[in-house]
Amino acid sequence: MDPNGSGDENSESKIYIGNLDLRITEAALIKMFSPFGKIVTEDFLWHTRGRKRGEPRGFAFIQYSSKEEAKLAKEKMHGRLACGRPLVVRVSSEKYAVEAAENSSKGAGEATKTSLSGSSSGQTSRSSKIAAIKNKLKALEEEGFSAKKQKQTDTSLQ
Repeated sequence: MDPNGSGDENSESKIYIGNLDLRITEAALIKMFSPFGKIVTEDFLWHTRGRKRGEPRGFAFIQYSSKEEAKLAKEKMHGRLACGRPLVVRVSSEKYAVEAAENSSKGAGEATKTSLSGSSSGQTSRSSKIAAIKNKLKALEEEGFSAKKQKQTDTSLQ
């Protein structure tokens, strides 16, 4: 970590691995990524609710002991086929930058993507998604109401 304690070092030494085939296990993932450096933590995400409960979500995070190891893993593994699917590998700090760019280009009222790095951001993500859905429903109801009102006006004029 940097002396200010901002956590930038952690996000630079952590990689996101996406587009994982559901047959890939945690052990296989660790085996694939351990040649690039010392793995400090590994977070393999699973569905916790619904009919897919207990199944892999298709992505994971691995934190290395240094940002150089994370960059090397990204360079060597991004696009490599695993069970017939090309892996998507990004340094976590880059993933957040990509999402921020995508969010700034989206129109108002659309749900925004958020990081999944902690339980509090997971709750924020859920809250923001609920708010976005409510806003969308309200906009659709208003459109529907004005369309009905227009229809009634049109039929009364005939």
